[in-house]
Amino acid sequence: MAAPARMHDVTPENERLIDLVLDYSRRRMLDPDVPLDKPASAAELRRLAGTTIREEGIGGERALAVFEHVLAPACITTDHPQYLSFIPTAPTKAATAFDLVVSASALYGGSWLEGSGAVHAENEVIAWLAAEFGLPRGAGGVFVQGGTLGNLSALVAAREAARARLAESGAPAPARWIVVCSAEAHSSIGSAARVMDVDVVGVVPGEDGVLSGDAVADALAAHGDAVFAVVATAGSTNFGIVDDIASIAALKEEHGFWLHVDGAYGLAAMLSPLARDRFAGVEHADSLVVDPHKWLFAPFDACALVYRDPETGRRAHTQHAEYLDTLTETADWSPSDYAAHLTRRARGLPFWFSLASYGAAAYRDAIGASIALARDIADGIRARDGFSLVREPQLGVVVFERDGWSKADYAVWSDRLLDAQRAFVVPSSHAGRPNVRFAILNPRTTRAQLEAILDTMM
Repeated sequence: MAAPARMHDVTPENERLIDLVLDYSRRRMLDPDVPLDKPASAAELRRLAGTTIREEGIGGERALAVFEHVLAPACITTDHPQYLSFIPTAPTKAATAFDLVVSASALYGGSWLEGSGAVHAENEVIAWLAAEFGLPRGAGGVFVQGGTLGNLSALVAAREAARARLAESGAPAPARWIVVCSAEAHSSIGSAARVMDVDVVGVVPGEDGVLSGDAVADALAAHGDAVFAVVATAGSTNFGIVDDIASIAALKEEHGFWLHVDGAYGLAAMLSPLARDRFAGVEHADSLVVDPHKWLFAPFDACALVYRDPETGRRAHTQHAEYLDTLTETADWSPSDYAAHLTRRARGLPFWFSLASYGAAAYRDAIGASIALARDIADGIRARDGFSLVREPQLGVVVFERDGWSKADYAVWSDRLLDAQRAFVVPSSHAGRPNVRFAILNPRTTRAQLEAILDTMM
């Protein structure tokens, strides 16, 4: 019979296992030319991997070999410079390395009592972000899993604030609560609304994709106190479009809604002088989100949720139970109080370590490089015969069409590109028309690489 602590004790077996994992991690992190890779079929993976879960185990060496040679190559490398679909990731070397430290240190990031050092570091980053976005001193929040959970948590706090405001004034609650956003807002807003059982009023933006205060004003006039929040998008996923946040924020005094800014992808661009002016009005937000695992170069998964007044988040989200009294009956800052979660990894620490290591200026330069490249390749696309831009890029997303191509043409081209390990660029669409987009985020992406991809469409 195996010793109960075999998996936990320091033994030759575990020393060997750890050495194997650390060696693989080092090779992967320092490889200057990681493969793009591509998905495999379930049947192929079953054939190649075999049965790995057995009563006696297969050993760390074999398990790692299966991962390295079978499972990992069946996962597209999201930090590859020619991964240009969806929203890529490009974690810094420091952030990736420190992600190992976070796991190795057995940190719990849910409470001040258990993780005050980690929480202190995360809060320093949150305060820095809040200051960059123009929020007042005292703004604060928490790192959550991703933009979907961040948006949900912010909207829950917004509804609780609206309930309290109406109750204080003696006004009745509406039959149905409403959140107003752009018709081109991220799908997570609709997802949050379904979870909360509230309605979404999607306002059609202008031809340029920008939601303006005038359009929002009409929705507010039509729905009155039922509107508990307006969501402005600071960098849409499909186009990288930033709403006219300033004109939307100007309506707050008259209508009293909660302004939430969904900047999961694009708000990081505010750190660059090349794009900062596009985000005027963010300083009036009651809450906002930005994902470090996107344009702030942290590993999956991390979203910074920031409240103008953190107490609004705490009132909405603190969980109460007898075994939690030790935590909830103090004034300590416990991250579990500020979002729809309890158990929590200290997921902000890799970003903190990278930011502390390299400095904010390095981030500004890296973000600015992607914005400049997007503008540069847009000019190149515009100059090519048979190509047309769908919209002028605002941030790092460039959407274009190959004249005369059907949805099937894009799909065949995209599959061929990945099969050849040239790039990962999936088809997209807008207003019923197929297109393709470059989501430029990785500082290692070059114009030459993008031009070579365009050449395959000739």
